[in-house]
Amino acid sequence: MDTIMHISHLKKKYSKHEVLKDISFDVKKGEIFGILGMNGAGKTTILECLEGFLKYDEGQIAIYGQIGIQLQSSALPAYMKVKEAIALFAKWKHTQLDEDNLQTLGIDDIANQIYKSLSTGQQRRLHLALALMGHPDLLFLDEPTAGVDVAGRRALHEMIMQCQKQGMTIVLTSHDMNEVESLCDRIAILRQGEMAFIGTVEELTQQFGRYYYIKVHSEKGEKVYTTQHIEQTLMQICQDYQKQNLKIFNMSVNRGTLEQHFLAVARRNEI
Repeated sequence: MDTIMHISHLKKKYSKHEVLKDISFDVKKGEIFGILGMNGAGKTTILECLEGFLKYDEGQIAIYGQIGIQLQSSALPAYMKVKEAIALFAKWKHTQLDEDNLQTLGIDDIANQIYKSLSTGQQRRLHLALALMGHPDLLFLDEPTAGVDVAGRRALHEMIMQCQKQGMTIVLTSHDMNEVESLCDRIAILRQGEMAFIGTVEELTQQFGRYYYIKVHSEKGEKVYTTQHIEQTLMQICQDYQKQNLKIFNMSVNRGTLEQHFLAVARRNEI
């Protein structure tokens, strides 16, 4: 079976406000799948439904395998030691410690510290280690690197990719488009409770990257031009700079960033 999670016609409302409107999609085994959306789009609600924390009104969710969960706002008792938390979760999940994971995440270095004393990055690494207990088939990560410094993000990204190499499927939410682009095989974009897009970043670019962005770095600084007609615009730019006797040091062309395309979908505005 290639599908590890199947969501069919999922609906959820609070009072008269419909938060999820007939959501359907599949997640494939072994992929990293990103769920994106503006604040209020419904991504937290759908994640809580998938994780089993929230009861939905209509539809079906089928998950084929065990799950692990790293919550964005999870917390442990302030004076519990890291090694005590690890031992507690190992006993709760009836599993043995994975020393390789603990070492990769740097848990051994903070084993005797109390939870209250940990930095945000250390807490994130501990939460991920706890989520990985029992070797889940499907791992949910809610903003896995929020508040983490550059070195911490790199370490967490490496661990996430290592989990995928081991055959694990990962579903994550993130506001960091660089993170999404570097990690995710496919993405889903929610807009006002509806599925606005699902596919690869490349497919999103093909659908919404109608404009080219030309960045010119000259002796007068940087300037960005937007066009649908790349050849004509490039010729015109070169002619204009030549007339002004301005030297061009560097010029780059792209079809927009993931963030620009995401906003185009999420806000119903094509760029």
